[in-house]
Amino acid sequence: MKRSVKILWRVVIFGMLGFFLLILLINWGVFGYMPSIDDLQNPSASLSSEVYAADGSLMGKYYLQDRTNCDFSEISPNVIHALIATEDDRFYAHSGIDPKGTVAIPLYLLIGKKRGSSTITQQLAFNLFNGERARNPLVRTIQKLKEWILAVKLERYFTKNEILALYLNTVPFSDNVYGINNAAKTFFNKSPDRLDIPESATLIGMLKGNTLYNPRRNPRAALERRNTVIDRMRDAGFLTLGQAAIAKSSPIQLQYIKLDQNDGTAPYFREYLRDVMKQWCATHKKDNGDPYNLYTDGLKIYTTIIPSMQQDAEEAVAAHLARLQPIFSAQPYIKSGRCWVGHENILIAAMRNTDRYKGMKDDGMSDDQILHYFNTKKLHVRVFAWGRYSGTLKNSMDTLMTPMDSIRYMLERLQTGFMVMDPESGEVKAWVGGDDFLYFKNDHIHNTKRQVGSTIKPLLYARAIMDGFTPSTVVPNDPVYFPDFHNWHSHNAEGTSGGMVTLTEALAQSLNNVSAYLIKMIGPATLVDFAHRAGITSDIPPYPSISLGTPEISLYEMIRAYSMFPDKGLVIEPEYITKIEDRNGNILESFAPLKKEVISESLAFTLVGMMEQVVNYGTGARIRGAYHLYNEMAGKTGTTNEQTDGWFIGFTPQLLAGAWVGCDNNFLHFTSLANGQGANTGLPIWALFFQKVYQDKSLGIDPNAHFDIPESILGSLTAPDSSSQADSLQTVDLGNGTAADYSDPGTPNQVPQESHAEPKAIMPAPATNKKPVPTRGR
Repeated sequence: MKRSVKILWRVVIFGMLGFFLLILLINWGVFGYMPSIDDLQNPSASLSSEVYAADGSLMGKYYLQDRTNCDFSEISPNVIHALIATEDDRFYAHSGIDPKGTVAIPLYLLIGKKRGSSTITQQLAFNLFNGERARNPLVRTIQKLKEWILAVKLERYFTKNEILALYLNTVPFSDNVYGINNAAKTFFNKSPDRLDIPESATLIGMLKGNTLYNPRRNPRAALERRNTVIDRMRDAGFLTLGQAAIAKSSPIQLQYIKLDQNDGTAPYFREYLRDVMKQWCATHKKDNGDPYNLYTDGLKIYTTIIPSMQQDAEEAVAAHLARLQPIFSAQPYIKSGRCWVGHENILIAAMRNTDRYKGMKDDGMSDDQILHYFNTKKLHVRVFAWGRYSGTLKNSMDTLMTPMDSIRYMLERLQTGFMVMDPESGEVKAWVGGDDFLYFKNDHIHNTKRQVGSTIKPLLYARAIMDGFTPSTVVPNDPVYFPDFHNWHSHNAEGTSGGMVTLTEALAQSLNNVSAYLIKMIGPATLVDFAHRAGITSDIPPYPSISLGTPEISLYEMIRAYSMFPDKGLVIEPEYITKIEDRNGNILESFAPLKKEVISESLAFTLVGMMEQVVNYGTGARIRGAYHLYNEMAGKTGTTNEQTDGWFIGFTPQLLAGAWVGCDNNFLHFTSLANGQGANTGLPIWALFFQKVYQDKSLGIDPNAHFDIPESILGSLTAPDSSSQADSLQTVDLGNGTAADYSDPGTPNQVPQESHAEPKAIMPAPATNKKPVPTRGR
């Protein structure tokens, strides 16, 4: 008897010593990573980075796990009560480990009833530091002991309320949604402090099985689970019988809103911003020396995008391209399929990029078999279509066609890029990189370079004036030959030539012969150098044809270069981020506009006046005649060979915007100048946008704003009354027997003519019988 007692005591003592030694070894990290005190005090759950618009609204997120944190004070008491009643009803009575619950486990196992023993604190420890449950019983036991140690430590360093908030910020709620903040906004479109009893019970009920009890996927199971949670809230004393009965009688009313990369504000911009932020993260380090991670570090990126202006831009694009696409598709060249002759390799490449092709290839089918299937098998497919709906999916159409026909159809869609910027601050206000990000991922603002056509001409004219030309310089409108460049020669868009014209008239009518004359005078290399100084980084070969816009340049670069005209000779770098914060709201970096002077203020104003004539009576005159915009505005159209690309870049005193329209493949184009010129493709987007902007008074865009007159020019004007700048410009003597009336800049027959400091720079007023001629697009 004494011997057996001694043995028993030895077993107990050595068992306890062994257990405590095991606990120490686990705590020292012998059996795997054990968080330090710093790690415990600064728990690091993966947080999504958020992108905010200028008005503070959420535009979208970058994440591996869609998670954002909130404080305890921002969580409804209903959520807290539901959690405690369901997961740990003695939460406030224990110190991380519930002895009563742990001891009761064997009893429950004996009677065949499963019961979880992990407290909320233990579950939090596992969520933060362990990852997945091991299947090996020995490893699982080590994990459980590690949970106990971490739970005790968490209780030491955090209050009960902090533990509850940490727990609710880390748990998954299905649909790749993590944390109570995101769950409330995703499933009920509410902040977590506004969740009522049924909503709180629904979300907490999902923790037992976030897919099984997902109210969107399994509404019946979710309802039953929600009612079980409500019953437990009643049993725990958080609800009365009446409150529980009322809560259980209500249906689950979801307001499901899940943002992904295809949704939210300005998806093309956010995708471009993703690449920018990846580069930023790679070069900026956290306190521990590691670079920031865009997908896990919970950055807050504040941008300059104005949601209402972005919507105006998207609506302008949709309204115009919905009208233009049928005209493009009805062309015999497109409709008959002749456009694809000689370009079958494009279709084959597109076919091989489809999931259908890859699946068939994995099944062992040959290329010939797959190609036959793609050309002959008609299937129900979903394709992009302006203004159509497939269920709730906008701009989508379900139809019957072969897979190859669907590829042709999608490649024949006209694409666009449209960007809006404040020319003084550089703030990007709207960014429409394509038709629909769900179907077309390629951004046509920054990532696409196309021939720019006549939008290059304002740069050429500016550089020529720097060399002594003036807006009133008279030049020949004849073809210009370049023997040193394979005898390349110019011709105007409509084939007409002859006579003498001023530079102002030549720019307004976009005469190619005059551009060729100017490039011959100043030299191609001079224009290349000037374009690069103006912010164009793309390669520009020094050939005479660059005067007509043959270089391939992005819309982003062109808008940056154009900023020198409304911004008084200063080129400004487009600014789209105002600041970046870490997960705790600390500012990591703020951004200020970067400017450099490229031309003088007086030269910039001279070009503004010349480009106003493009709108008043030149190739952009339909802004006045068709769209009835009579505000002060200037710009330039652009069209490339065979109407492949259509451009319009224009500005008012407060906004600079540019539009490009074309297909991603150059051989798909309009066959007539009337339909394919920039005045008919890019310009209408610009005009429709400004119609909307002027109607929305909340944007603060003044329809009566004027281009500021430089002091050097203002001092040379002779005015009857100099009481104010506006009054001094009511009537200005142009010195050529005519006068320009500035009292009403809004009528197409009263064309404002700007006077300049240098007498030779005074632009002659157009003949009074000159009417808007919206038929030239070069």
